[in-house]
Amino acid sequence: MAKKVLITGGTGLVGTVLAKLIVEKGDLVTILTRDKNRTSKHPNITYSFWDIDQGIIDKEELLSANYIVHLAGADIAEKPWSQKRKKEILDSRVDPIKLIYNYLNNNPNQLKAFVSASGVGYYGAITTNTIFEETATPANDFLGETCLKWEQAVDELNDLSIRTVKLRTGIVLAKNGGALPKMMQPFKFGLGAALGSGKQIMPWIHIDDLAQLYVAAIENDSFNGAYNSIAGNVSNKDFSKMLSKAMNKPFWLPNVPGFMLKLFLGEMAVILLEGSAASNQKLLQTGFNFQFADLEEGLRKLVGE
Repeated sequence: MAKKVLITGGTGLVGTVLAKLIVEKGDLVTILTRDKNRTSKHPNITYSFWDIDQGIIDKEELLSANYIVHLAGADIAEKPWSQKRKKEILDSRVDPIKLIYNYLNNNPNQLKAFVSASGVGYYGAITTNTIFEETATPANDFLGETCLKWEQAVDELNDLSIRTVKLRTGIVLAKNGGALPKMMQPFKFGLGAALGSGKQIMPWIHIDDLAQLYVAAIENDSFNGAYNSIAGNVSNKDFSKMLSKAMNKPFWLPNVPGFMLKLFLGEMAVILLEGSAASNQKLLQTGFNFQFADLEEGLRKLVGE
C-alpha cells in the first residue's frame, strides 16, 4: 500500500527533489503551501493550503499522513541578522511543529514518524579541532540556540509515541539553488578565493544524497533521534581550490579578509568565517551509503551539469 508523506517546505530546494523521489517510488506526497492557488501536474502530488500565523492547516491531510517531513524555515543567509530577522528564523522552524503537534495531540491520526531538518549549526559558529558527535552540548550562540529550540519542539512529538528523526545538515550542494551557485559567482569572474582564515570547516552533503537520506529515515524504523547528515568535512581553503579546479578557473591568493565580510554581512558573516567538523559515524552505522562521498567528483558533476 502506498505511503502518504506530508512535507512542510516542500516547494524549496530539498523539498522539490525529495517529493520527486518519493512519488517515483510509488508513494503519495502532500505539500503544505501558503499559495491557495497552487496546483500539481503530478497525480501523486497534492498541494494543501496552510497558514501558520492563523493556525490553519488541512486537518484531513494531516491526520491521514503516515509520515511528516519538516523542511520549512526561513533562509538563514537571505537577510542580515537583525533581532526581528532572528525571531523570524526561529519562529519559522518552531511554530509549524507546534501547530502540527496540537492537531495530532487532539485527534486520532496515522502518523508513524516525524522527520525534521536541523543543522550542524547546533554545535555553533566556531572553528575548533573538535569533531562534533550528536551527543555534544549545543552552543550558546544564535545558531546553536536556534537549532536546540527547533529540535526540542520536534522532541515534544515523542510524548505522542511518534518516532522522531532530526537530520543535522551541513552545506547542501546543489546546482540550482542553495549555497553553491552563490559560491560560484566570484569564480566565474576569475576572482575565487578562500574566505577569512580559510581554516574554517565546511561539513557538506550532495542534495541527491540528502533526499535519499530523508527517504531512508522514513522507511527505516531504526532511525531515531539526531544524525549529523553530512558526507564529509573540508576546509574552506580546500573547498575553494576544488571548486576553482572543477570550474577551470583561477584560484586567487590572498584570502578575502574576514573584516570585509563582516562589514557587508554583519553578524551573519560567521556562517562563512567559522565552522567545525562533524562526525557522520552514527549515520553510517545505519547502513546508509553515500552516492557522492568524494567532494571533487561531486563538484565536477554539479558544475558540469
